[in-house]
Amino acid sequence: LAALNFSGGVLAWGLMVRLLIYFLGPQLRAFLPAGAPAESWGEMTSAVWRFIVRPIAVGGMLVGACYTLFNMRNSLAIGIKRAVSDLKKASGQVQATNRRDRDLGARAVFLGLGATLLCMIALYSYFAGSIGGGTAAAIVMIVLGFFFAAVSGNLVGMIGSSNNPISGLTLSTLIVSALLMVTIGVSGPSGVAAVLGVAAVVCVSSAVAGEMLQDLKVGHILGGTPRSMQIGDFLGVLFASALLYFPLLVLHEGNIKAGGVGFGDRQLSAPQAGLMASLAQGIVGGDMPWPLVVVGILMGFTLILVKVKSPMLFSVGMYLPLETTFAIFLGGVIRWIMDTLRDRGQFNDAQRARIENAGVLTASGLIAGEALMGLVVATFRFFEWPLPEIFKEPSFLAGLAVLALVGFVMVKVPLANAGSPDEPAPPTAIM
Repeated sequence: LAALNFSGGVLAWGLMVRLLIYFLGPQLRAFLPAGAPAESWGEMTSAVWRFIVRPIAVGGMLVGACYTLFNMRNSLAIGIKRAVSDLKKASGQVQATNRRDRDLGARAVFLGLGATLLCMIALYSYFAGSIGGGTAAAIVMIVLGFFFAAVSGNLVGMIGSSNNPISGLTLSTLIVSALLMVTIGVSGPSGVAAVLGVAAVVCVSSAVAGEMLQDLKVGHILGGTPRSMQIGDFLGVLFASALLYFPLLVLHEGNIKAGGVGFGDRQLSAPQAGLMASLAQGIVGGDMPWPLVVVGILMGFTLILVKVKSPMLFSVGMYLPLETTFAIFLGGVIRWIMDTLRDRGQFNDAQRARIENAGVLTASGLIAGEALMGLVVATFRFFEWPLPEIFKEPSFLAGLAVLALVGFVMVKVPLANAGSPDEPAPPTAIM
């Protein structure tokens, strides 16, 4: 998967950008938007990737998302059927006598939905600039959010979080709401804001639904009370929503003060959010380079026909900066080295399971540490404090040495935690 993601970046930077630069050269300025930086060859290369290659990647991601939903069509249908069935049950629900079967009352749930709908109508009306547009957007949000949350929860509960098709569901929501905005005559920046608002709510609701269903599943196994867990989940969402605003603000403003543009900058690329913004601006704003998107769609069909494992992942590799996809590729190489040494060693199944768990935890710790350090750096930039430095200008060889050391640790630590062959295998993690 890491190689597949990196191959998208190789195709974008090693083939498409180079061919366009070689054959068209300075003539490319005529095909770039007004104001695009293209004074030097470096700026020209970046502009070609941003304004020509990335729209092609958008088309490929659209096909990849649709293909993912198509492959999960049976599970999606089951999820929608269960959503309708649960809605019917909720309308006639009575208080369960058994503590383990006691949920939040249907009245409280529907009152909460009604209050949320009114708040969304007010918010979307502010975005769209009209009550009609805001009401239409809120209705799309509540209907699609209900069904997609049920689908997401069903899939995560049965299969695992890795099979939650949030990207495909969010793209479907965005396209439906964007076409609706165009139909009722809401366009321009206000229409784009309303569409992104709908997509954001549905995306978050689908993600939270999957995590809440996992929580309820584990609670059911352990004998918990569903009603208490549901209240706890609501409180968790409430506090997380209130607190996460601040790190997002620090990241955005810190990047701007460091000379970037905030979210969407190369340091904060946010590819999926960028895809949503591009589609909303293209459909509602009318500035989508549709010929390039069609090229990407045809490329996506080609990837499916040649049986590429994940057309979506390949297209994301085209959309991301090359340094990001190359870092992912290096991570995959390190995992491959660890797996190879594990399989060649004299380890039984229990030891292999412990090695894999230790490897995942090691990588997760590095991911969390990198994210926390990113927040620390952004905080220094946000308050314009001088950033402490260990090396003023570290050499390239020093960077390679540190990278080799990190790779050694990521291989050595899991293998060292294989444990004794006589110890039982660790329990399987609930995904």
